[in-house]
Amino acid sequence: MCYLKEEDDMSVLDEIRAKVLATRVIASVDQGMMKQFKLSENQRCIGMITADSDDVTYVALDEATKAADVEVIYARSFYAGAAHASGPFSGEVIGIIAGPGPADVTAGLERAREVIEHEACFKSANEDGSLAFFAHLVSATGGYLSKAGNVPRGHSLAYLIAPPLEAMFGMDAALKAASVEVATFFAPPSETNYGGGYLTGSQAACKAACDAFQQAVLDVANRPIDI
Repeated sequence: MCYLKEEDDMSVLDEIRAKVLATRVIASVDQGMMKQFKLSENQRCIGMITADSDDVTYVALDEATKAADVEVIYARSFYAGAAHASGPFSGEVIGIIAGPGPADVTAGLERAREVIEHEACFKSANEDGSLAFFAHLVSATGGYLSKAGNVPRGHSLAYLIAPPLEAMFGMDAALKAASVEVATFFAPPSETNYGGGYLTGSQAACKAACDAFQQAVLDVANRPIDI
């Protein structure tokens, strides 16, 4: 679920930073659009964002719900990933948030952008950046990931994503390493040909699960055809 990027000076565990590609705020959305998105009367304003990494963006959208009076009303990955995007500003994902007015929605988008560009990120599992994975600790969920993971708001999650085999190997390792449970499972292939899931437990347990997942992915990267 990542825009796989091969970088010139990439090393193992280097951060692969995502990019925001486009944003727009509609101060007063048309009634026809309100009906399509099933918005309430106090959700007259919407904000849209696209980026080149879907999982990073989902974390960012969740953070937006904690930073402002907004709700994520739509968030979808595009098929095949950002390398096969439909346009230069499409990327890998679109997220739409709604709130009572432009101030809240703008604040939500600004927080999302901050997370995408400076906080949550994929990492490289090999020297050229051609194998990327996401092992991100969500210390306390907001409105979006709480619903997606079917956990109470404020709960901790280990958000784990990798290519198909690496993801399944890593998920098993993460579950064995800590007192966590599967909250959501992404069987490969996803829209972007990745897999993984959300694991739930205490913050310490979720951190241990992230570490175990990372180590499992690195193990596959180092010895891919060992049985």
